[in-house]
Amino acid sequence: MNKPLPVAAPPRNERAHALGLQIRTLRAATGTSGGVLAARAGVSRSMLSRVERGLASPSVETLERIAGAMGAAVSQFFVDRSARFDFLHVPAGRGMVVDSLVAATGARYELLGRLMSGGLTVAPSLVQMDGLQPESAALTQEGLKFIYMLSGKAHYRYASRGVCVGAGDALLFDASAPHGVERVEDAPVRYLCATFSLRP
Repeated sequence: MNKPLPVAAPPRNERAHALGLQIRTLRAATGTSGGVLAARAGVSRSMLSRVERGLASPSVETLERIAGAMGAAVSQFFVDRSARFDFLHVPAGRGMVVDSLVAATGARYELLGRLMSGGLTVAPSLVQMDGLQPESAALTQEGLKFIYMLSGKAHYRYASRGVCVGAGDALLFDASAPHGVERVEDAPVRYLCATFSLRP
């Protein structure tokens, strides 16, 4: 006789579900895995998973640990999800640093927000390269990418093409092809980068 398949536990309540969804969304925006975030926050992986699925109501201390590990404010976990996410203000220097991209490229990526409308997700970042350490020119992402140069000069590689870019220059391309700064000509290099992708 076949045993019935286990049924997933329902969320504790709508508030717990909304809180967990917001935490998972912010974590995904920074490209951080659940295991890495749990380790940084000093909580168990299973506890973080239960919180993200709305199955547990974390203490204020736990929320502060999770927020601190993401470089976010606890208040970001309690956005009213019934309202449209069509306005976001990030004060200067208060974006979230994406550690995975810092490690992979040597550049500082500061996530300035992440908004969803329908099936479209937009994620702008401020990228800074203070030294001559080049960013890997082999980044690939889903969707489109827009870059606006603020300062410095660099040689940007897109697939088999290369172009020298400086302050005021802009790039727009399909991010699924390998791309990135291949060589820094005049440091520091700073540019705004925004990715546009469709949710599956």
